[in-house]
Amino acid sequence: MGQYSGVTAFRYRALPMRVLFGPGRLAELPAELDELGLSRALVVSTPGHRELGDRVAALIGDRAAGVHARAVMHVPSEVADAAVTAAREAEADCCVAVGGGSTVGLAKAVALADGLPVVAVPTTYAGSEMTPVWGTTEGGVKRTGRDPRVLPVSVVYDPELTLTMPPELSVVSAINALAHSAEALYAPDGSPIVSVMAEESALAAGLPRVVKDPTDVDGRSDTLYGAWLAGACLGATTMGLHHKLCHTLGGALNLPHAPTHTVVLPYVLAFNAGRAPDAMAALGRALGRPAPGAVRDLAVSLGAPTSLRELGAAREDMAGVAATAAASPYGNPRPTDEGQIADLLDRAWAGAELETGRSPAPRRAGRAQ
Repeated sequence: MGQYSGVTAFRYRALPMRVLFGPGRLAELPAELDELGLSRALVVSTPGHRELGDRVAALIGDRAAGVHARAVMHVPSEVADAAVTAAREAEADCCVAVGGGSTVGLAKAVALADGLPVVAVPTTYAGSEMTPVWGTTEGGVKRTGRDPRVLPVSVVYDPELTLTMPPELSVVSAINALAHSAEALYAPDGSPIVSVMAEESALAAGLPRVVKDPTDVDGRSDTLYGAWLAGACLGATTMGLHHKLCHTLGGALNLPHAPTHTVVLPYVLAFNAGRAPDAMAALGRALGRPAPGAVRDLAVSLGAPTSLRELGAAREDMAGVAATAAASPYGNPRPTDEGQIADLLDRAWAGAELETGRSPAPRRAGRAQ
């Protein structure tokens, strides 16, 4: 079993869903709805993807109950309520979510309220389509939870739908996916199965090829495959400090989701490195350079943002975000307090050099870290 020899006891639960993967798979969406017994779909998208939403509605024909192109970042509660109302008025029996994490998140809000199944058609590398995790924002606070009702019943991955994603968005979206794998590698409920998927997700990424040639369908396919595996890792494990901070930053400051993940991830990995050496080793193998520096180097080499300041955050807001993040529990290999979180966020705000933390010895090799 290679590096996973000496595996100790673990628990792993496979999530029930169907996946169609490959260029041109969108054409199979009508047949997929028929096989699932779904006949009245509300197509959900962002305003910017309205044209694609209309295209999908035309593709599924009389199975379409309408197009609701109002998804926005972080799923504000009023936007979620409007989508629930639209689904009820359309008498929909499902939602087809066409887009990235914002769109899938809005469809999940409908599923949470009324139990409507979700069929996801991702156009980014967000990974939300592979998880039972939902999130909504109200009053500057983002609430998240897990509920099996919001897990999409089917996901149609068509790499051709990612071809219009600009290189700069492709980079931050893919590093967002990498964050799912990284935290899954040291999650308290991880397993060797998740560890294999997490490492493979980073190995599979064709991101440099996508940046070099955004029309490279093979590169897009490899990157989307990596994002699928990373999302599956996120769906199978508990989120840690990194996701907690990004959700808090997004809810409080309305920062863009994927760029925030891209900036924060290297700092959280550096903070946790001493308590998660096996996770750092796996990431290093996947990225070809020692982690966590490899993650920062990847962002820099591909022109991604490297500070929260670049995203429009104010330095004085970091203390409030730290207090909010410290107020609720989350799984993390290294214990944290408000002061440590505030320092981490201040460094991320400034884009400071990474400082790898040191902490007690790792757990036994072979167990997911």
